[in-house]
Amino acid sequence: MEATTIVLFGATGDLAKRKIYPALYNLFVDGKLPEPFSVFGLGRREWSDAKLQENVEQSILTFSRRKPEDTDKLQAFLSAFRYSVLDVDREEDYKKLLDMVESREEELGIPQNRLFYLSVGPEYFKTIAYNIKSSGLGTTKGWKRLVIEKPFGHDLASARDLNEKLSAAFTEDEIFRIDHYLGKPVVQKMEMLQHANPVLQAFWTNRYIANVQITANETVGVEERAGYYDKSGAIRDMFQNHMLQLLMMLAIHLPSDSGPGDVRARKKEVVEALVPVQAGNIASQVVRGQYAEGSINGKPVAGYTSEPGIAADSRNDTFVAARLEIDNYFWRGVPIYIRTGKRLKEKSTRIVIEFKEPLKSAASKESGIAPNLLVFEMAPNESITLQLNTRDPGGSGEFKPMNVDLHTHRDNTAEAYENLIHDAFRGDATFFAHWDEVERSWQWVEPILNAFANNEVPLRLYEAGSYGPKESDELLAGDGFHWWFDDIDAKAKQENQEGEQQYAYHANH
Repeated sequence: MEATTIVLFGATGDLAKRKIYPALYNLFVDGKLPEPFSVFGLGRREWSDAKLQENVEQSILTFSRRKPEDTDKLQAFLSAFRYSVLDVDREEDYKKLLDMVESREEELGIPQNRLFYLSVGPEYFKTIAYNIKSSGLGTTKGWKRLVIEKPFGHDLASARDLNEKLSAAFTEDEIFRIDHYLGKPVVQKMEMLQHANPVLQAFWTNRYIANVQITANETVGVEERAGYYDKSGAIRDMFQNHMLQLLMMLAIHLPSDSGPGDVRARKKEVVEALVPVQAGNIASQVVRGQYAEGSINGKPVAGYTSEPGIAADSRNDTFVAARLEIDNYFWRGVPIYIRTGKRLKEKSTRIVIEFKEPLKSAASKESGIAPNLLVFEMAPNESITLQLNTRDPGGSGEFKPMNVDLHTHRDNTAEAYENLIHDAFRGDATFFAHWDEVERSWQWVEPILNAFANNEVPLRLYEAGSYGPKESDELLAGDGFHWWFDDIDAKAKQENQEGEQQYAYHANH
């Protein structure tokens, strides 16, 4: 990797503190940062270089998976950081920054390779991109790259407008849209798993797969994000980006010699092949929910509309489940179920591939033999497990599941932001969201957004600490399936309480 200058907008913010600084430090310790490198942290606070370095050190001590053992190494890392006050609307601040950057590049004798990281709200993306170009910061003799966080727009129109503004200052190959789910080690192993296991690759089709389930359950509520979340909901915050990106990564079929361009092209093909939801029929394919009061880990929690900053009459969605289909050669006819929500019973992010049962006799169905499963666990633990049914070696003749571990979590495994930032330095866009994918994801979601806005999809209340509305179970039950790894006893209790909640809700609205 060539020596690089990192220009970090939002250097005093929470994301920088919790994710970016620890990721940079871990990459530095692992020898995966360009040498030499420099970091210019930007913010509106009146900080000094020393103040920034002090905060970076505290971030590492608190959040890094690697705790500093070598004081000299830590100080060498911190010495690369400089701070500059910057108001995103003031072009003169960018020109001052340009002088500082050029002086530092000359001092270190490094080429003008600049990585601009926008760890700020999306409302500032357009202004910053414009000023990077107009001030000359983006005019380099080396390469330049722009790293931005989601959300990439609020709907299809705003996403297109944002892309148009960014494209005036950066080419598509220079824009790296971070979706941190794509940086998770288990997700990055999906592609390798197919290549390294020809048997699995052969089974990666509708001939052998009965259904796919993608789940991202959270136990937390809206927390400190009321202002943002009440305008986005689960559909924008999780479904349109993270969940559809996981689906794309899972569903692609790649040649063994594939590169970043192949991955992007195949992901685009998958999202283009998603069968559109039809207006007027969306409620039969999509479940919309909002958490009511309940308990998490034995502690009572408030309902969504009782959270600070949330209006009492808010109809925002905190849970979304949907049934999708991909109309292509490999996946046609395979139902895909996606769900995500807040204040659910347990924190879990997983993908389950349920294989078709090869034993077709009525007797085998009655025996209750469980199907074979391929399970990708991303949270709270990381693993890839193939669950196969085999006869009990004890001689009873019963079928019992046998787990084959294809990937197990190791201590000090690189985290998502480390993987993605390292790839950005290398210019490898394999695990970033391309504009074509973003645009087509918004196109697919747009009818659902309109149906939600027009209240054409019922808002189902669910008890905090449950698995969401029972209607999400019915999405699968209609096809003869069920969500894997849910607590059945907890669901039975949930159904009894939901009836009472729904009655109270409708009586008051």
